[in-house]
Amino acid sequence: MNKFFILVFFALFFNSDLFSEDNFYDIDTIREIRIYFYESDWDNNLDSLYIIGQNDRVLADIIIDGQFYDSVGVRYKGFSSVSVNRVKNPFNIKLDYIIDGQDHRGVDKLKLSNVYQDPSFVREVLTYEIAANYMPSVKANYANVFINDTLWGLYTNIQPVNKDFLNDYFGDKHNSFFKCNPENLDVSPGGENSNLSNSHGSDSLDYQSYYDLKSDYGWRDLYNLIDTLNNYSGSLDLLLDIDRTLWMHSLNYTLVNFDSYIGYSQNYYLYKTKNNQFSPILWDLNMSFGSFRLTDASSIYFGGFDILQSQNMDPLLHSTQISVSPRPLLRNLFLSERHRKMYLAHIRTIVKENFSNQHYYYRGQYFQTLIDTSVQNDTNKFYSYSDFTNNLTNQVSLVAGDCPGITQLMNERAIYLSTYTGFSGEPVVSNVSFSPQNFSLGDDIFITANIVDATNAILSYRYGNNMPFKQIVMLDDGNNNDGNANDGVYGAKILNSSNYIDYYLYADNDSAGVFSPVRAAYEFYNNKSSLQNGDLVINEVMSNNVSVVTDASAKFEDWIELYNPTNSPISTCGLFLTDTLELLHKWELPSHLIPAGGYAIIWADEDGGQGEMHANFQLSNFGEPLTLTNLDSLVIDSIIYLPQSDDISFGRSPNGSGPFTMLSPTFSANNDLPNSIKETFNKIMIFPNPFTDVLYLESQENIQVRDVLGKLICEFEAVKKIQTSDWEAGFYFINLKSKNQTLKVIKI
Repeated sequence: MNKFFILVFFALFFNSDLFSEDNFYDIDTIREIRIYFYESDWDNNLDSLYIIGQNDRVLADIIIDGQFYDSVGVRYKGFSSVSVNRVKNPFNIKLDYIIDGQDHRGVDKLKLSNVYQDPSFVREVLTYEIAANYMPSVKANYANVFINDTLWGLYTNIQPVNKDFLNDYFGDKHNSFFKCNPENLDVSPGGENSNLSNSHGSDSLDYQSYYDLKSDYGWRDLYNLIDTLNNYSGSLDLLLDIDRTLWMHSLNYTLVNFDSYIGYSQNYYLYKTKNNQFSPILWDLNMSFGSFRLTDASSIYFGGFDILQSQNMDPLLHSTQISVSPRPLLRNLFLSERHRKMYLAHIRTIVKENFSNQHYYYRGQYFQTLIDTSVQNDTNKFYSYSDFTNNLTNQVSLVAGDCPGITQLMNERAIYLSTYTGFSGEPVVSNVSFSPQNFSLGDDIFITANIVDATNAILSYRYGNNMPFKQIVMLDDGNNNDGNANDGVYGAKILNSSNYIDYYLYADNDSAGVFSPVRAAYEFYNNKSSLQNGDLVINEVMSNNVSVVTDASAKFEDWIELYNPTNSPISTCGLFLTDTLELLHKWELPSHLIPAGGYAIIWADEDGGQGEMHANFQLSNFGEPLTLTNLDSLVIDSIIYLPQSDDISFGRSPNGSGPFTMLSPTFSANNDLPNSIKETFNKIMIFPNPFTDVLYLESQENIQVRDVLGKLICEFEAVKKIQTSDWEAGFYFINLKSKNQTLKVIKI
């Protein structure tokens, strides 16, 4: 094999960017997907499975951008976009249907949409791109799909909302997770679908036909959310990420995406994060920009609304009009004046960043240019090529009614929203400041800002990614490092700061509210300080856990205990653990807050699929180094643990600061000297082992200490304590002369 070819092959094969999931959904790339069904009547089989409502799949092989995969499972996806009378149906392709672990660039499921109800071909891709600026959102691009080497058409290639997506955005993937789509969509007046109403009863089982559980458990969690939303909305922030919900509504109403919660109450997900708050996730955006206008969102619009009504759709429709069916996720949320102002502030941001400046139009033009040839070649598309070229700007007549031109709709809608009460008149926030800039762990932190024309100002802060934000009031009283009272500078103090602080500001007055930064809380300000050696320590290690403690999967796995000996909380954001000195960034710790005097357990089992606190390496039973570093490779703590007997750990005694010794495992608890293991050999008692500067020996007979070469180091009788600071590190042998027996000890 040619050397050049070998080098190129390895460069390509090991290029993580080339084969990453993110790259697969690169918005500038049109993918090629070739499906080869095993059976000639594959379409009839798929039609039959869809009609009877089964999730079984039809077997096929597939080639994705030249890479071959066999035994994949194919079925249709969607509701209104599927028809047994159509040639071009959407596909859900499971790559690991038969072969466990089979994936393409980390992707094990393809979601291919058939561009139904969108002559422009850009609605879905463009909307996901906009949404990604404000909330967790899947990625989308295009794919030319072939079936048995016949071009079937141009599809949109949508990243699935699965556990990988959850882990990427929430740092966790094992909690309650629902797809909010009913088993059978009810389009009649009063049809509730997945609207989070409590009208079905007080038992979580009553809701199972309206929501699709995607996790191992969660029905009780969902019902608690429904109950709180409908009956105790003042406590809703305990169970729901309010801001993310407001962002979802803001995008749906701004872009007139009524094939969503605000229409028939469907096409979204709910995931309960590790903060015990449900976070909504957008889904199925192919009918955004007014393509879908048949809705029961309000009694005055049931049966549909026209393009003019779309342009002037009231963004607070659910607080001013009576829905045909309940929409508590909107109406009860908007009972709060502050929530309404926050919601309109988000709409202002979407309008200014995408529509007032015509950015969306330029992106739409770009996408249409990118896919022009593919659209022309798509003989199964639902519209003419002329419809495609016109629909970015002009309405197109469809069988089910007129589909508005995207600019026709949004230019007028941007004008309408810009004049809506609450859109303007907001305070002006500037000169946001954090002090001291070079802060240390435990310092008091002051955050200040110039705020003009504000009645209220709030600081939201947290100690690391995926933590809940806490809110405190900002004051212009001269007592919070804010200069003089009533000088327009507002300030707030954060006590006992962590090493990592995210924060954003919100201010409002009688007219409107404003965030700083404007994309908060998806974007925020951040300041961090470097931990110093000893601020966070490796406190206990167990490499031979036979029967002491199990992880969540009931397995006895190796574990590492971290301890925070300081008086301030510590975030693990930006920290790394490794058992390989040549690879200091081997495993990045998830964002986790360790309170003052608190512990964190990392399972060293090489099984990240079990949860975020499972490292990508195991511990050797023979002992090895462990190192804790930051992103700059600064060593926070480093140890060499020694071989351990079954169910014996190796930890610091005194707790958090002392030398390492063998312990009776304490697992996330104090491990001071009473827990240390005393080695007993006939009439000798020795501890700790290993030792550092002091070795305790208890014996009633003469004993000798020799090094590995047999040299006599010292000889004692009835000794209690030996100073060993001048001894070399290594192995030593304790000999009981009368018994001619020896015990090995180790100095570290």
